[in-house]
Amino acid sequence: MGQNINLNTTRMQCIGAYLAKPAGKSKGGIVVIQEIFGVNEHIRHVADGFAQAGYTAIAPSFFDHLESGVELGYNEEGYARGKALVTELGLDRAVEDVASAAEAISSAGRIGTVGYCWGGTVAMLAAMRLGLPSVSYYGARNVPFLGEKPRAPVMFHFGEKDKSIPPEMVQKHRDMLPQMEVFTYPADHAFNRDVGKQYDEASAKLAYERTLAFFEKHLAQGA
Repeated sequence: MGQNINLNTTRMQCIGAYLAKPAGKSKGGIVVIQEIFGVNEHIRHVADGFAQAGYTAIAPSFFDHLESGVELGYNEEGYARGKALVTELGLDRAVEDVASAAEAISSAGRIGTVGYCWGGTVAMLAAMRLGLPSVSYYGARNVPFLGEKPRAPVMFHFGEKDKSIPPEMVQKHRDMLPQMEVFTYPADHAFNRDVGKQYDEASAKLAYERTLAFFEKHLAQGA
C-alpha cells in the first residue's frame, strides 16, 4: 500500500520515510514513530493500518542520519545495536524529524503522532514541544520529561507485566499529567508488536481501538 519517499529535515538533511495514504479523502495525518529497530516490516504494517483507517501515515527513517536502511532483528544483537543508535541520534533530533514529517503531510489535515517504545517517548515529546496530539505506547524514557508542559493531548498505553516500566513509573504519568488518559493492560512491553512472544492480541486490539478514537476526536473531528 505504501511507498518509500525522501524527507527533507529541519537541518536540511535528507532521510527516508515510508508513506501510506488512504484510499479516499484523508481524515488527518499521523507520524508513526518506530521502536529501536528502524522502519522495518512491522512499522510499515502499522503505517498501512492507519492508512486503511483513513489517515495519511508517514514513518520517518530516523536512523538514516547515522546509517541508511536500518532494519534490525528482535534478538540480542538487534537490541544492542538499536539502543546504541537511539543514544547516538538523541531525542532532540528525533523530535525535529517528527516536525519535518508532519510538515511533509500537512495537506492531509490535522497531524498527530503515535510512537512505540523509544518512539513512545518521542511521541510524548511531540505533544509537549510541537503541539501534536500524540499516542505513546510503553515509553520507558518518559519520566524525565513529565514535568514539561504539554501543548497537545497525549494518550498513554502501558503493559502491567512490563518490567522496564514498573507501576510506580506509570503512576507518575497519572500524578504529573492528570489531564491525560493513561491505560494499562495485562500484557508485557511491546504488546502491540504482532511478531514475537510479547504480542498480546486482546490488549493490542483494545489499545488500537482507543488510539483510533483519540485520533478521531483530535484529528478528524478537529479539522
